[in-house]
Amino acid sequence: MPCSSKYLAAMAMLIGIAAPVAADAPVLTDLHLSVVPRSQGEAKRISAVTRLTDDFSAPEKFEAKPAGAATVRLRDDADAFSLPSENISFERELDFKVGNGLFRKLWVSSPSSTLASDGLGPLYNSRGCQNCHLKDGRGHPPGPDERGGSMFLRLSVPADDAATTEIEEYLAGLGRDMTRTRPDPVYGDQLQELSVQGISAEGRMRIDYTETTVELSGGEKVKLRKPIYAIDDPAYGPLRDDLMISPRVAPQMIGLGLLEAVPSDDILALADPDDADGDGISGQAQIAWSSRFDAPMLGRFGWKAGMPTIEEQSASAFSGDLGISNPLHPAAWGDCSETQTTCRRAPHGDGDARGTEIDTEGLDLVTFYSRNLGVPPRRDPGNRQVLRGKQVFYQTGCANCHHPKFVTARLTDRPEQSFQLIWPYTDMLLHDMGEGLADNRPEGLANGREWRTAPLWGIGLTKQVNGHSLFLHDGRARSLLEAILWHGGEARTARDKVLRMPPEDRAALIRFVESL
Repeated sequence: MPCSSKYLAAMAMLIGIAAPVAADAPVLTDLHLSVVPRSQGEAKRISAVTRLTDDFSAPEKFEAKPAGAATVRLRDDADAFSLPSENISFERELDFKVGNGLFRKLWVSSPSSTLASDGLGPLYNSRGCQNCHLKDGRGHPPGPDERGGSMFLRLSVPADDAATTEIEEYLAGLGRDMTRTRPDPVYGDQLQELSVQGISAEGRMRIDYTETTVELSGGEKVKLRKPIYAIDDPAYGPLRDDLMISPRVAPQMIGLGLLEAVPSDDILALADPDDADGDGISGQAQIAWSSRFDAPMLGRFGWKAGMPTIEEQSASAFSGDLGISNPLHPAAWGDCSETQTTCRRAPHGDGDARGTEIDTEGLDLVTFYSRNLGVPPRRDPGNRQVLRGKQVFYQTGCANCHHPKFVTARLTDRPEQSFQLIWPYTDMLLHDMGEGLADNRPEGLANGREWRTAPLWGIGLTKQVNGHSLFLHDGRARSLLEAILWHGGEARTARDKVLRMPPEDRAALIRFVESL
């Protein structure tokens, strides 16, 4: 069981009993949600319905609808991830469509006659949100002659200043240790491979691969490709020797609003940062500083859970990926560093009635759109091979991190996400995934080997939606089996079981994951 009194208190709340909370325990209030508190009776029922099953003879009740009443109809085309929540009202569907238009918009540089769409860059990775989150699904590593697109390199260097950020001060006050980093003083927080006319792009990502062969039971052999990253043609001076690089593929967008609506205490109840129960799984919660609420919150979004809300994730992407200023990131030059003076002096699009290049109304609409992208239904949950694969998934230990289900909070202002039984297959916690997947770049409480558990819902439709089957944070895995075989660290025991299990069980496991 988790050793922190905060985690114990969260677990106690779920089962409807009282427990003390230490004075120094982190208080991660869901400031973004308007919640109706659960009664003790509700908490007990939720605890029962979200308990891991041990019956694999038939699908569980409501399993076919992974997003509850928000589950959308199944489509057999590339728009399977682009439908609004099934329970969205007719009036709000218009907001969803307008948000979709802004999400798909191609921004242009300033000055421009199209004032509602100017302000791109001056440095950027993409001209629109949809260009990274392709069809609201997954991105992929760039091809040999491709710049920008749906993957970028996050950059940072060790902190060498005495000043501390709000989150560093907060975590230090809790006695939490973290490696302090800062954006590169020249190249900023991420490598910008594209730029407007008259400004030099920062450089170009280069990926080289080496291959190794893994032998599985039954004589099967799988080749794993390991990427090696470099930056070619740095335009603003030599790269620092201590530069830390982390590749990031744009993740799929479905179900984000439901993940945002899971009570933080339910997530904290799954955390076991010191592996107090001795099962080898020591997930910990990410704690992020909210620029919207000026307070610490539970990190939920991003590959290392560095963002607490969809709004803040969206605002950060507008600024960092597109160079579009917004109410939470008002700097008109986006990720241009102080040393990139030409970039900072370039024309911007924030001098009109909008104020920032996308205003509050626009950001709210994009946030609403992102919050309400629906989750497709399960495929063949009652199939015999799928049920066997589910049993293998649970018995192998995959469900220890890919937690199957939650019940969202009862909300007063978000009916689409309110009080839904959902099946995302994630605990939203940070886990050590081993040296093979390490980027060696800390982020908040996440060290260079830790990643947030990625949700699995919709993963079997990746090829249908995006035309590829590339997985993990950098798209190195060319199949679900390759993705599993890259698991190390806390997942090594489960990975080794997959290596040794009978081939028919391994095939059933893959079939189950594909059905999600």
